[in-house]
Amino acid sequence: LVVTPPSLLAPPRARTRRWSLGGPASDMAEVTEAELDSVRERLAAVRGRVPADRTLVAVSKLKPAELMVCAYEAGQRDFGENYVQELVDKGPRLPADARLHFIGHLQTNKVKLLLSEPRLCCVHTVDSLKLAAELQKRAAALRPGQAPLAVMAQVNTSGEASKGGCAPAECVALCEGIRASCPALRLTGLMCIGKYSAAEGGSAADFETLRRCRSEAAAALGEEEGALHLSMGMSHDFEEAIAAGATHVRVGSTIFGARPPKPPPAAQPPAEGQPPP
Repeated sequence: LVVTPPSLLAPPRARTRRWSLGGPASDMAEVTEAELDSVRERLAAVRGRVPADRTLVAVSKLKPAELMVCAYEAGQRDFGENYVQELVDKGPRLPADARLHFIGHLQTNKVKLLLSEPRLCCVHTVDSLKLAAELQKRAAALRPGQAPLAVMAQVNTSGEASKGGCAPAECVALCEGIRASCPALRLTGLMCIGKYSAAEGGSAADFETLRRCRSEAAAALGEEEGALHLSMGMSHDFEEAIAAGATHVRVGSTIFGARPPKPPPAAQPPAEGQPPP
């Protein structure tokens, strides 16, 4: 009588890769070959819908660095991140010719850390002269002799309190201030976040507002409109944004799949002499 070991009867497990950004083993994620194949297929489909003269920024927010590496190997070079720590953790996993775009809300106390990553090529979310001044200070100190860091002025085109950006009426002053006072920065365009759904009114009005802001800023700076880029459009509306004149589209879940929920902040230890919660 021949007995087949149970291990030979079990179906084969999907091949996985493990990655870590330097955290404990429990923070490591497993990425299956099926997930990698899905990223390759999704990326190819999106790139087929983005004209060659536009920039596709692949946003890997809250996704494993392994998926970024997969996209890089498939030919993608521009990547976007919303969180400073995530950008500086993932950056070293990519070759030197990768271009990292910061597209999230940026606090002044995180600027030094952000600019420590040499692959950072553009900050899309400059919404105040205070932030621009901090970027200028750190870029001059950390990147001496290098080309000015590309930045975009973020405009809150929808007026929603939940979104960052200056008011449209303040855009020209912000652009003029960056150009006049920040030689270590290079103003390359404007950025906005459109409405997320048709139920909210759609993004068309946001895109039109950003185009108007660009016209006004270009006139004030004495430049052709085409000299300033338009970063607008995400997974749900990037084709509409391209039709409206976007030069940069920021596409995440359509390439990398649905994102996991952001982990809650770590619990703070109780103050000395206080009982734990």
